[in-house]
Amino acid sequence: MSPGSYDTPMEVWNQDAVTAARQLIGYRFYVKLGDGSLVGGVITETEAYTADDAASHTFHGETARNSVMFSGAGKLYVYFTYGMHWCANIVTGPDRSGQAVLLRALRPDSGITYMRANRKGRPDAELVDGPAKLCQALRITGDDNGAEINEGRFVLRTPLGRPPTVKATTRIGIRHDQQRLWRFIAISCD
Repeated sequence: MSPGSYDTPMEVWNQDAVTAARQLIGYRFYVKLGDGSLVGGVITETEAYTADDAASHTFHGETARNSVMFSGAGKLYVYFTYGMHWCANIVTGPDRSGQAVLLRALRPDSGITYMRANRKGRPDAELVDGPAKLCQALRITGDDNGAEINEGRFVLRTPLGRPPTVKATTRIGIRHDQQRLWRFIAISCD
């Protein structure tokens, strides 16, 4: 499959994390609220992590913390970082491979009022423009770790419109394997 092709979510997350991270740009990620409404938007930034990557939680093998990354594609891996922030990842690749794609940013298109309330009055441009902000705005916490995507609260939908233009850059906020161009950013996105 070529980067930017519009496949079903399952076909995207069954790939290696690097391929999936690029392809997920333009997909739409939502949290389903109790009343059935969706909150979220278009994925505009991702980062890939694999088991052979020293920056990955799975680099030293399976632990209680990272076990979801080894449990099969299509699940949400949620972890706590810096003692204060939740971050959400989509597990990718073959079973037991320890891969995931960090959701770094969205372009909101549904549930803006809900996100504003959760982000306590932050400007709209800052609602979901970072992995911790995204989790706060969508109320994603450790209770969501291991949730199946498209089986309950979390919804991943294929893109609308033209394929986005995507730029690959080095990842940020890590100490190891910084040279890898595994951070993907939408340059243009419908």
